[in-house]
Amino acid sequence: MSNPSAETPQPLTTDEEALVRALGQVMYVLPRTIDADMVGDRQLPLTEYTALMNLSEAPDRRLRMHELAALCYLSLSGMTRTIIRLETQGLVKRERCEEDARGWNAVLTDAGFARLEESWPSHLAAVRRRFLQHFEGHDLARLARAFRQAGAAETTD
Repeated sequence: MSNPSAETPQPLTTDEEALVRALGQVMYVLPRTIDADMVGDRQLPLTEYTALMNLSEAPDRRLRMHELAALCYLSLSGMTRTIIRLETQGLVKRERCEEDARGWNAVLTDAGFARLEESWPSHLAAVRRRFLQHFEGHDLARLARAFRQAGAAETTD
């Protein structure tokens, strides 16, 4: 395997530089605007919505806290704070892991699933308005593959 830092760096083209800067802007602005839209609609904040969504897709609607944190792109402490907020609303409960008494599972309650379903239209509208409308006419499957490859590069390098 070659050492990328040992190679002579090649300056970015104008288009490459524009893409990298635009991606940074999207990564910063998009979650905030979707969150603001959802909160403005009196729905779940995006972080809480994402946690409930991931739990709804998990077997038995339960995940280890560290697994949920990874799926939500949060630190374990950030995920714990989110789950505590959801737990006080009765949307999630925490249970000790049966396999490992030191670990905790987050478990989606029926009330949490209902709240997720209630917030889904607001999330969908915000995602379409703030993100997807800008890609009309583009090959979304190809774009998604490129994003997944770029996101997976961190774990393979």
